[in-house]
Amino acid sequence: MKFSTKLIRWHKTDGRKDLPWQQKKNPYKVWVSEIMLQQTQVSTVIPFYISFLKRFPNVKELAKSSEEDVMSFWSGLGYYSRARNLHKTSKLLVDKFNGKLPGSASALISLPGIGKSTAGAILSLGYDKRAPILDANVKRVLSRHEQIEGDLSKSSNIKKLWSISERLTPLDQCAIYNQAIMDLGALICKRSNPKCKRCPVKKDCLSFKKNLTKDIPKKVDKKSKPSKNVYWLIAIDKDENILLKKRNKEGVWAGLWSFPESSSKEKLRNEYQTLFKSKQKKLKSLPEINHSFSHFNLRAKPLLLNAENCMQHNSNSRKYKWIKKTRLKSLGVPSPVKRFLEK
Repeated sequence: MKFSTKLIRWHKTDGRKDLPWQQKKNPYKVWVSEIMLQQTQVSTVIPFYISFLKRFPNVKELAKSSEEDVMSFWSGLGYYSRARNLHKTSKLLVDKFNGKLPGSASALISLPGIGKSTAGAILSLGYDKRAPILDANVKRVLSRHEQIEGDLSKSSNIKKLWSISERLTPLDQCAIYNQAIMDLGALICKRSNPKCKRCPVKKDCLSFKKNLTKDIPKKVDKKSKPSKNVYWLIAIDKDENILLKKRNKEGVWAGLWSFPESSSKEKLRNEYQTLFKSKQKKLKSLPEINHSFSHFNLRAKPLLLNAENCMQHNSNSRKYKWIKKTRLKSLGVPSPVKRFLEK
């Protein structure tokens, strides 16, 4: 029996069928879910996906919304360039594709944020067209099944895996097959402690036969990440409004609202003195905040400013905003900032 046939049969009894993006499925739902699921677990994505689809139920609604509105519904999900690319792409879809996701791989890949595997998922799951995929789960399944050793991020191994994925993808029932192989990676062929005895393709799996499932995929040693030390100004006025500042359009948290930030306490003091046109006030140190990004660790030292008696705020600047803690959901705010305020 073929690899694809075994997976399709397995999926009928054991695959996932109740995920929110699988209900009344269409290419738009598949696209949004695939972008959200990049580098993010299903359990984390589900509540964000539900609220996002409720607010932006189709391409045209997404396209006519402001970036600020889109970012507010993405706030806390991380990797914010994904949301910006969704928004950019929605506008292109309205301008060039009549508000619909195109049905060809080349057209999809030309759009911001859509790579070869995401395009394959949209085509197969959204349009039921034959298209291979290669997300993290599929890479793990195929590398174990075909005994692909070494670093899977190397171009030579990526090329091998795409070739295998193309070869194993069936001519029909492609939507079910691609969902099945993703489910197999998520539920059975896990990174650690895979449930090999329950795997429908274990008899043909080279890693299972040779007891190599612990070694494949190869665990690549992570490089130690540098640390970035910053100071945050936590200014609170007499009405318990909090001062936030819109970040630049480049770098981490680009375009989001966060606390005024500086690499030195002196620069931060100069900023608040300019903002409030006040005499120097003492800043109270609060417990340090630590947050890990993919390429560095952030150490933020919050400094509390009681701004009750220095309200000559330079409100002409659109970079700054006073806001109640209860209204944070209306803005795109990074999760560490949100968590800090909730505490």
